[in-house]
Amino acid sequence: MPDPSIGPPAEIVALAAARAEARTARDFAAADRLRNEIAAAGWVVTDGPDGPVLDPKPPYDVLADLRDLTDSHEPHRATVSVVVDGWPDDVRTCLDALLTHTTDDVVVQVLDLGNVDGAGDVAHEFAGPRVSEWHVAGAAAWRGGSVGWADARRALLRADTARVHVWCDLSTVFTGDALTPLLDAIDPDEDVVAAGWRGVDVDVADEWRSFTDAGPGDVDALLGYLMAMRRDAALDADVPHPKARFYRNADMEASFALRAARPGARLVVPPGELPVRQHRHRGYHDTDPAYRDRESAKTYQRFLQRFRPPPR
Repeated sequence: MPDPSIGPPAEIVALAAARAEARTARDFAAADRLRNEIAAAGWVVTDGPDGPVLDPKPPYDVLADLRDLTDSHEPHRATVSVVVDGWPDDVRTCLDALLTHTTDDVVVQVLDLGNVDGAGDVAHEFAGPRVSEWHVAGAAAWRGGSVGWADARRALLRADTARVHVWCDLSTVFTGDALTPLLDAIDPDEDVVAAGWRGVDVDVADEWRSFTDAGPGDVDALLGYLMAMRRDAALDADVPHPKARFYRNADMEASFALRAARPGARLVVPPGELPVRQHRHRGYHDTDPAYRDRESAKTYQRFLQRFRPPPR
């Protein structure tokens, strides 16, 4: 195994440079071949803002493309999907709570983007019968990489085999069984296509420029911190929108798409307070504000163009 303190040898650096040149020339077959040569020598190459970055190959497979995600789990009641974009302490807290407070018929999907700060290594610690793990070379777009939020979420949805697919943010920490109430809200009523921890309603008086918090019951939209949806309904609605590079407002857009895809479709928040707490939401607070605001505005404008009724 390569010694990270020594750094990559000159021949590996040369291969990484050749791969970068092949990508610039759009010779992706050559780029893939060179990446495989680098991997065979025990190194992983990623594309950083200042050129290729070489790291020792970790004790798990690193996929080159999100399209390579496949899941072999037997049919089960629900899958909770988690996108890992860094913050290793948060990863450990979130996954430990999920496995502690969900039942055996629930599988956890973990998609690590770029092993930022060793977060993918922490995710690998949880690999087991109830945990599907994937690691891709590219980091999240909001962490300076190339993988958009929708890219990751859509890949996880398509790799899933459960009846119910659940979005869970790293900032969401289960303190009890918060999932069963969501599944129980979905299972008996085919019209309920999704259930979540928090819901909001459009502020019509504000001409759809804002949302108001909603209590239990039917809601206009669900927040993506913890949101369970019928997988077939999510596939029919093609959510999230492929152009959503960042999470903010994309959950609103997905909620309305779920409702629009099926006549009579409903989104609900179950009664009572779910046993969930939220620590620092780094996706918002620790993302570059310029990127965050630009991508959030793009998504919101797309949402308004598609779903806001025309003026009378």
